[in-house]
Amino acid sequence: MTPRPDAPRPPAQMWIPPETPAEMTTRLRPVRTRHPARTVGAVTAVVLGLGLIGGAVTGTWLTGDSSADTAEENVYAEVRIAWHSVPVDTIFPRRIDGDGAGPGGADRVWTRIAVAPDSDCATALDPLLTKALEPVGCTRVLRATYTDATSSSVTTVGLVFTEADEKGMLALHNRFTTESLGERTDLMPRTFPAKNTVSAGFGDEQRASWTVEVLTEAPVVVYAVSGFADGRAVADPQPADEAQAEGATNPPAQAGLGHEATGIAERIEKGLRGAVGTRTEESR
Repeated sequence: MTPRPDAPRPPAQMWIPPETPAEMTTRLRPVRTRHPARTVGAVTAVVLGLGLIGGAVTGTWLTGDSSADTAEENVYAEVRIAWHSVPVDTIFPRRIDGDGAGPGGADRVWTRIAVAPDSDCATALDPLLTKALEPVGCTRVLRATYTDATSSSVTTVGLVFTEADEKGMLALHNRFTTESLGERTDLMPRTFPAKNTVSAGFGDEQRASWTVEVLTEAPVVVYAVSGFADGRAVADPQPADEAQAEGATNPPAQAGLGHEATGIAERIEKGLRGAVGTRTEESR
């Protein structure tokens, strides 16, 4: 039926960049190895990391009660939820609402454009950053890349799972803090570009701002690195804290890229806590 000329037109839809299907996985799965000994080691690492995450969530992570800490051996026995069984859309939502996350408290909306297969640390991280994480036993890295509503910026967010206990994570957190490791450009996280998306040109030279947060409530390191979607190189990348500081005037700061990295990292971290907490309750 031909619509009448005076009929109202439907509202225009906001264009959302396509998500690259080649990099998608329906669940975050461990990568198989060819060597039995390594397989046993990987399974052990997953169990260790899992127990720590579940125990942390059951204790201080969700309740905020430091007296809820449990002995390490009890933590491992308490929760047996494999991180790789959590759906991708739960860990990395297709859309993230960043209310008040932009410069001056402006709202942000981010759309996922690519998810990487879960990777070992040597594949996903820069060698120097991998070395800095050695004390906590880096086991697996999960990554996704997002773009903002205008497709003018791109951000890769990552979750590094470790096999450390609370003492080990606290030691690493203190070292990152006292030595300002999270602000060193030579320890800046790598990007995850995806073909046929606005992040296709998002490489090492395009990194503009970043954040690295070592959690002490769980064996996880959360990071995010942002840049311009047009592929321009950035000569002076700036840590997110500096890029968000009042009076910062370099291009990453003026473009709000520090806010992009921090906003996405904080919301992915919050989502992980909620997902693990839900699974912990369901397993009881």
